[in-house]
Amino acid sequence: MSIRSFLSKQFIDVIQWTESEDGVLAYRYPMQDMEIQNGGKLTVRESQMAAFVNEGRIADIFGPGLYTLNTHNLPLLTDLMNWDKQFESPFKSDVYFFSTRLQVNQHWGTPNPVTIRDKEFGAVRLRGFGIYSYRISDPRVFYTKISGTRDIYRVGDVEGQLRNTIIGRMSDTFAESSVPFLDMAANQIALGQKIAEFLKPVFSDLGLSLDTFVVENLSLPDELQKRLDERIGMNMVGDMGRYTQYQVAQSMPIAAGNEGGGAAGIGVGLGAGLTMAQSMMNAMKPGPGGAPGAPAATTPATGAPAGGDATSKFCINCGKPMARAAKFCPECGSAQQ
Repeated sequence: MSIRSFLSKQFIDVIQWTESEDGVLAYRYPMQDMEIQNGGKLTVRESQMAAFVNEGRIADIFGPGLYTLNTHNLPLLTDLMNWDKQFESPFKSDVYFFSTRLQVNQHWGTPNPVTIRDKEFGAVRLRGFGIYSYRISDPRVFYTKISGTRDIYRVGDVEGQLRNTIIGRMSDTFAESSVPFLDMAANQIALGQKIAEFLKPVFSDLGLSLDTFVVENLSLPDELQKRLDERIGMNMVGDMGRYTQYQVAQSMPIAAGNEGGGAAGIGVGLGAGLTMAQSMMNAMKPGPGGAPGAPAATTPATGAPAGGDATSKFCINCGKPMARAAKFCPECGSAQQ
């Protein structure tokens, strides 16, 4: 190589990287047809680390700081290339920058329900979602196993791997937690910490550090949630006898307003309401030994008490008692059938 050709080479004497966009984990400094001048400057900012890669092997890792690139602070690279410490030659190595800041607001969720064993319900299909955050802790491992020689490696490139890893570990965590589903909502923080303990070794094996893991919500599929709501409703009802009495009382206005056509319908509805009220009162009266007695028998045709006056009946309009032979109600004057 002539002196003119040697001098015409473009030597890089300042190497630095500022993130131009979010979500970049690894970035290869562009060095196509360029060399790094011996004595050049390398700037590694906070939340960054840099790696020198020579002939496919990582030579050195640099943390935050300002470095002068020479054979004194690149002993491993010097050993690889068999350079003498006085050898004045450009370095011909790739430089990779790694972002070590937290990658926050990463979402995880179960696309399909996860079947787990529950102490109270037996087998339960469970859905869950939440967020987590992580960062690069070991650039050497991350470069070797994940990013490789790509010019740029983003969060989205590893997102699927991490999400599927989280879901795969959830079943084991739920099984070992021994927390019933109904108690999980009150223990979501502890549950998230338990899952994080399972996940940290997995993240570490990829050169990553799991910082936070949050369980935001746990739920059942719609059909199971409906069954759970029914069970909760039954538990809230408690005493079925008292609940039945309450339902009878609530249905009285509805029964009185049933469609029956004109005054006859109103009267029949009111008569039915009175009969139901009488049944409820009889049911609530204490019988022998203090137990509620059976409702008194009624005459279905007239609604009058079985043991009452056989010569009386109720007006179909106002419900007042009247003589059975009367054609008109003495109270409201309505014609009787």
